[in-house]
Amino acid sequence: MFSRFSLFCFFTLVSLQSLRAQVMSDSLQIEGNYRTFYFNKPAATEKPQNLVFVMHGSGGNGRDMMRSTESMEKEAKASHTLVVYPSGYKRYWNECRKASPALANKEDVNEQAFFAGMIDYFQKKYGVNPKRVFAVGTSGGGHMAYKLALTMPEQFRAVTAIIANLPDTDNMDCVPAGKAVPIMIINGTEDNVNPYQGGVVDLGPAMNMGRVRSTERSLAYWADLAGYQGKPKLEKLPDTDANDGRTIEKYSYQARNKPDVILLKVIGGKHDYPHDIDVHVEALRFFLRQN
Repeated sequence: MFSRFSLFCFFTLVSLQSLRAQVMSDSLQIEGNYRTFYFNKPAATEKPQNLVFVMHGSGGNGRDMMRSTESMEKEAKASHTLVVYPSGYKRYWNECRKASPALANKEDVNEQAFFAGMIDYFQKKYGVNPKRVFAVGTSGGGHMAYKLALTMPEQFRAVTAIIANLPDTDNMDCVPAGKAVPIMIINGTEDNVNPYQGGVVDLGPAMNMGRVRSTERSLAYWADLAGYQGKPKLEKLPDTDANDGRTIEKYSYQARNKPDVILLKVIGGKHDYPHDIDVHVEALRFFLRQN
């Protein structure tokens, strides 16, 4: 555990080393654990209204996640949005997969308290609107996004889950609040880690994460919760990279007074990001459309 002095030195060192990029780091003590997050410090003249959390995948960290979001950060700044990159506990999240052998799950770290604490931190420090809080995550971070939507729907205006399916019913250890939220899912049909048709997520030796639902079942869960019936609207997105062997179909449930439920189906996509779109920019634009 960090002492107060070592925590201060860590904060100061990161701030000084990153002064040019204005990358800041801070931590919150949550039930005995110091949980760290990173963000680009807003200029004194900026007044951010929206708050977006970007969650890394299993084995990652918040600082490294910032390398994937340069285009998103530019649009975020123009739209009065502050983007924050939290780090999981020992590089993993305590999300909703019961079978996860990660210490975050085994020790049942309190993710809800961490995110609630960060929302309070950025509301007090930078004046963000607590009703304009969003979350997007990749892989294990996508599972964390699902958990926030399932267990903290009053605190999150919308979420996006990338290359992640909901845990199957026998692998679910979260208690859903049962409240619909706007959600977008971005999954590849040829993903051999997060199977599009559902199945076991195996991250290697001693990291079997258990079974997940298919993408269609994951989409149906949120659509049913929002009260939609029938088939979603289909739209084929422009194939902006004809050489990557992938195309994207957009399936949308949208109606007045109901939350948007959207799937971007990356045909030929694997456990990675498609080239035809910037997934984080798409997530940000989806968030900003939620009034």
